[in-house]
Amino acid sequence: MDFIDLKYQQQRIKEKIDSKIQKVLAHGQYIMGPEVKELENQLAEYVGVRNAIGCASGTDALLLALMGYGVGPGDAIFTTPFTFIATAEAVSLLGATPIFVDIDPKTFNLDPAKLELAIQALKSNDPSIYPLPRPLSPNAERRTPNDSSLNSPNSERRTPNFIDPSRATRHSSLSPRGIIAVDLFGLPADYNSINSISQKFNLFVVEDGAQSFGAEYFGRRACSLSDLACTSFFPAKPLGGYGDGGMCFTNDDPLAEVMRSLRIHGQGNDKYENIRIGINGRLDTLQAAILLAKLEIFPEEIELRQEVAQNYTTLMSPNSELHTPNSPPGYQSAWAQYSILSKSEEHRSIIMENLKRGGVPMAIYYPKPLHLQKAFAFLNYSEGDFPISEDCAKRIFSLPMHPYLKPEDQERIINILRAAQ
Repeated sequence: MDFIDLKYQQQRIKEKIDSKIQKVLAHGQYIMGPEVKELENQLAEYVGVRNAIGCASGTDALLLALMGYGVGPGDAIFTTPFTFIATAEAVSLLGATPIFVDIDPKTFNLDPAKLELAIQALKSNDPSIYPLPRPLSPNAERRTPNDSSLNSPNSERRTPNFIDPSRATRHSSLSPRGIIAVDLFGLPADYNSINSISQKFNLFVVEDGAQSFGAEYFGRRACSLSDLACTSFFPAKPLGGYGDGGMCFTNDDPLAEVMRSLRIHGQGNDKYENIRIGINGRLDTLQAAILLAKLEIFPEEIELRQEVAQNYTTLMSPNSELHTPNSPPGYQSAWAQYSILSKSEEHRSIIMENLKRGGVPMAIYYPKPLHLQKAFAFLNYSEGDFPISEDCAKRIFSLPMHPYLKPEDQERIINILRAAQ
């Protein structure tokens, strides 16, 4: 049994994929070839926005989004600690500071009520309102990324690259700039509330739709739900390539033009005119061609994902000891993962062992929240700052999830789960 079955999908569309790859090999435009623009046009239309900007990965999409807004040192970006590191990593790479906000226990997404508290805490410089990064003590050793001791094999790395912790942890000097809301496991965040809060405090909102492409929120497609959105084409995503890739989406035409420049070294009118500092963040033509083939069956696969998820929930409904995923009214998840909460960390260990013995793969997204990761130790958050994220990290696990999962395999999985009660 596969956790994500990409082989069956490839068999379905092998001829289309081969044909599109051969077309690229024939014209030889491997960098920014015509398939990239074709994919951008089709995905912009699918999502319902004017601009789609292809790039090299979901991480680059986040980086380009923040660079497009001119994010840098002194800026605070609010986001969730219960996500993959790329979300907050892009913030830190630009010298800005991630401010973490706890999640809703039912959806695993950013809690709007706590978001507003965190913004108020930062603006008033009052961590009693909500946890903020803690300044280092006056006698603490301050080391910068250029300190050669950081490269010693025996040294403890206390800071991430490109950032000065003495600046990053002085929240009194930080200015709220934006919010990155993550659509975790394929379920959109609460954008009506988040966008309302952003307008109140004059912040931009980036939708991290790396896992939610194909989802819907009150009739609108994921990646059209905020000022700017990003997605990933990592192979395991709902729409995944055969390598890395990503895309940004926006209705802001000037912002889109800036990001198109940024993804190619800040290019101007030609490849040797550089009007800003950018990155090498282009989407490969071959990946665009593969994604075009996959896009033809993508709507059907999203429907199949709904059926698989519903069958899981129906089979599991008599089992009150496991918390199944929650999709509020008006939401439709893309079901990148089907994630469950066990009743305790020990209970999860028993389940994991039973699944392993039964030959069923599983995964844990995510075993340690970002505020407790060594990479973000410079923020000096403490255990207990974000209790819901910490609790979910100890109890969450994900079952096999893909459009082609057979009902009999699902029944087998559920029987193993029941045996662990």
